[in-house]
Amino acid sequence: MSAFQVQDPDYEERVRRTFANQPALGTFGITLARIEPGALELRMLYDARLSQQNGFLHGGVVSAGLDTACGLASYTLMPAHADILTVEFKINLLAPAKGQTFRFVGNVVKPGRTLVVSEGHAYASNDGREKLIATMSATMMTMVSRS
Repeated sequence: MSAFQVQDPDYEERVRRTFANQPALGTFGITLARIEPGALELRMLYDARLSQQNGFLHGGVVSAGLDTACGLASYTLMPAHADILTVEFKINLLAPAKGQTFRFVGNVVKPGRTLVVSEGHAYASNDGREKLIATMSATMMTMVSRS
């Protein structure tokens, strides 16, 4: 059971729709794995076309996965008529992003009416062994139409 109050009973459909409207995520091969109030998980397979010069998943792709996980976790707690925008984030790349699969987890730390603070963790998996490769602290803004 979530400790957070859900403002939109149809939050899951709204999150899925927003995810589907982000073509970059499809380009990266990122998929939705779990949606809960205040929490979200994304997954992707390694793709050498998204690597950097040493064959590791590029830090920009890791950043995009974590930003999206943090953002959509925050979005689960926003009102039905709201949209979302990242205000800021800080990422720590802890280890080379070397894996067969990757998991990006976002969790809300503090929901607010206008700003939501969230945190993210990225994991790389090799042969079933998972390793933490990055963390993120992010602030998301609830955008409400004024019309």
